Order: sequence, then C-alpha cells, then structure tokens
Amino acid sequence: MTNKTPLYSQHVVMGGKMVDFAGWEMPINYGSQIEEHHQVRRDAGMFDVSHMAVVDLEGARTREFLRLLVANNVDRLQRPGKALYTCMLNEQGGVIDDLIIYFLKENWFRIVVNAGTRQKDLAWIQQHAAPYAVTVKERTDLSMIAVQGPNGRAKTHQALDAAARALAEPLSPFNAVQTQNVFIARTGYTGEDGYELMLPSEAAPALWEALSNAGVKPIGLGARDTLRLEAGLNLYGSDMDETISPLEAGLEWTVAWEPAERNFIGRAALEDQRKNPNTRKLVGLVLNEKGIFRNHQKVMVEGRPAGEITSGSFAPTLGRAIAFARVPGNVSGSCLVELRGKLVTAKVVEPPFVRNGKPCITVDSNNLM
Repeated sequence: MTNKTPLYSQHVVMGGKMVDFAGWEMPINYGSQIEEHHQVRRDAGMFDVSHMAVVDLEGARTREFLRLLVANNVDRLQRPGKALYTCMLNEQGGVIDDLIIYFLKENWFRIVVNAGTRQKDLAWIQQHAAPYAVTVKERTDLSMIAVQGPNGRAKTHQALDAAARALAEPLSPFNAVQTQNVFIARTGYTGEDGYELMLPSEAAPALWEALSNAGVKPIGLGARDTLRLEAGLNLYGSDMDETISPLEAGLEWTVAWEPAERNFIGRAALEDQRKNPNTRKLVGLVLNEKGIFRNHQKVMVEGRPAGEITSGSFAPTLGRAIAFARVPGNVSGSCLVELRGKLVTAKVVEPPFVRNGKPCITVDSNNLM
C-alpha cells in the first residue's frame, strides 16, 4: 500500500496525475509537464516534497557525530540556520544518500534525506549515533512544500503572516529560520531561487491554498526532474548510489579534505580513488540534433563502450536533449551515444546546463529540436 502526503486531496482537486514514487502517491504532473517546467523557470511553482524525511539530531555531541557521519565539514556551520549540502558514505566511499544539514543550535541539527532511502538512512544514522548519545527523531509530524522560481520568494511572502515574512525576507541562500509556525529554508532543487517550507502537517493544506491564491502554480515530479537535470543536480539512485563515490558523481566539491585528521566514514576509500588515474567522472552531454537521451544509453569513445548515461531527458529551457554520463576521466570534447541503434555525437560539457533561468552552456541555435 502506498503512502499519501497531507496534501494528497489538494493534488487530486487540482487535477494531479498520481503515480507511485518511492512508496508514495505523488503527482507526476497536472497537465503539461513542459508548461510546468517553464512556469518554474519564468515565474513560480510549488512542489509537495512531504515524502522526504526530516530528521532532528539532538545531543551535546551532535556536531562531533556529524564530523564522522558525512563527507563535508559541519564545522562550516557556525551561525544558527546555516545549511550544508553533503553526502553520507559507506566504508567503501559509496553514497548512502545525499542530504542537507541545517544547524539550529549546538545541540540540535536538522537533516533532510530522500524518500526512497528513508529506512536505510535512519538505520545507518541510528547505528552510528548511539556511541555519541545523539537522539535521532524522524519528524513524521512535519510536511514540506518547496516554492521555486524567480518570483517564488515574493509570492511566498504574500502567503506568510507578517512576522514570518519579516524573518524570511532577509534570508540569504542556504540559510534557514524557524518562525512561530513554519521553518523557512532558502534552498531548493531546481536551479532557481526559492524556499523549502517545513511546517506541521495539519497546517500544510492551508499554506498550499494560500500559495495558490498568491499565484504559485502546482508542479509535478516530472518537471522537477527536468529542472534539476538542467540545473546540474544529481538524483539519488540514478547518478549515484552505494556503489558510486562522490568523486565519480561530480560531487568532489562536497568532500572536505581538511582538516586532514577528520576521519569521516569512507575517507580512506576516497583517498585511494583520488590518487587513481582510472577513477571515472560524471560529465554533462548536449545533443545538437534530433533525439532524446535516456538513462542507461551506452557512451562510446574511440569505438569502444566507455560508460553510460545516468540521467537523460529533453531540456525545455534549451530545446534539446541533455544528460549526465559516467565516463573515464580522460574523456572531453565529444563522444558518441548509442541512440535507437545508431551512434550520435554528443558535446561534453561541465554542468550546470541552466541556472537562474539562463543557459550556462553554448548551444547550436541553428539546430533546435
């Protein structure tokens, strides 16, 4: 049996096409996926992300515990509300999950993990938290709404009360604040500005309606995927998993090598990979002819299979196909992709493809799809 978020009825009333996603009934779209994509890039859209897990970690040694648990350095979090993106690794350096950590107090940190990895994440965290006497509390009482787009913040402010609005307006990116009624984080998964709002589940439908009345359109998981791909943001289970390290997933920037004495889980394996010239890398691909990239299509270099696409789709903002592909470290310039039985040439680029509504790469405007 699938789970339903507290906003399920709102999705149905608004015409959401519901599908099973990681055990949850979620809207894939409300009509045109491409129109929803453009709505976020050009104005503002809202996503129900209540299926994700919010976990509070509390205890005097919580910071010490997080120094062990994740690859990035939580000592960068010194100001209440500051957020940090990082990966949680196994001993082999594989990614158990990617997550955001929020620093609230010295004895209280909040993390948000993916829906599909909820149970294994909680088990892993609890296992390693025990020696530090850290309390692990899954906040099943909270729902989460993401509002994204160039007008997302302004329209969210219309839906908040005066006190919450006054606290939200000065927030800088990757910072959060707890108001009386809602936890407001200036984070997201689209490459656009906006907020992720966490609040008691019983209050979520009213906020959803208030956002709708402010002109924020509902957006489904389909557009969320094309938005995050254009923005160069990884999807767990496609671009990384427990067999793939951050170095192979384009996420070395999330690994804090200093201080050298911090022995986080998976560090030894990453150190070995870092020295290995054969370590694979994640690159961006752009197709300047007709066709669509799909997951698992083969990438060919010098006539031989060299890797595969991990995430591929049509990019509405660019008007062409784009993809992530895991390939040998020496691949650059261009490569061939096996597409419907024939080989097509793809340009190798460094993601992101789009950020804040603007292309980050040069495309052939004379050969649009």
